[in-house]
Amino acid sequence: MTKIVELIISEESQENEDGVFAISLVESPAIEENWIALKKQEREVMKCAKIDEDKRLLIAPALIPNKQIFRMDEKGEDFYVYFSKDTIKQASELFLKNSYQKNATLEHKLEIEDIFVVESWIKEGAVDKSVNYGFQDLPNGTWFVTMKVENDEIWQKVKDGEIKGFSIEGYFTDKIKTFSANLNKEDLLIDKIKQILTSES
Repeated sequence: MTKIVELIISEESQENEDGVFAISLVESPAIEENWIALKKQEREVMKCAKIDEDKRLLIAPALIPNKQIFRMDEKGEDFYVYFSKDTIKQASELFLKNSYQKNATLEHKLEIEDIFVVESWIKEGAVDKSVNYGFQDLPNGTWFVTMKVENDEIWQKVKDGEIKGFSIEGYFTDKIKTFSANLNKEDLLIDKIKQILTSES
């Protein structure tokens, strides 16, 4: 049976160790949701707005609660990971707290400049602006990000369809391993108590 693992931000990890530290622009997002590349296409009859100036904004989910994300371990075995609503909210807050808004990469390899997060929010109900961008089917607790692209080369890749979504970069703790470690600590404590009781009798 394929293993399904919840990833969490551990309270026992060192300060600022767990969490998202960058957002990567990728061709195939792990969460399987493409972004919307917003350009200034609105035709306002009254204002006669120009339509040839790009806003260069990208809006997309960064993390979706309980969405199973396919992974493969070092042994080549398949497994899935997922994030709870609470972990996603915590990760989004730490991302801003640690001022990682300018941390962006291309396909998780190349660090890129002149791209930065200008907006971050968690969907909390049916009346959410994410619906206006076509994300009405995504659940409450989804973390959305808006990125501003001032990098001409990257924006061209967006327009050419070479990159289609966001993928987070970060450190998270395997809840199964954490749970196992806690069990082992309890087992060790019980063994010690047994040894003390045995030696006293």
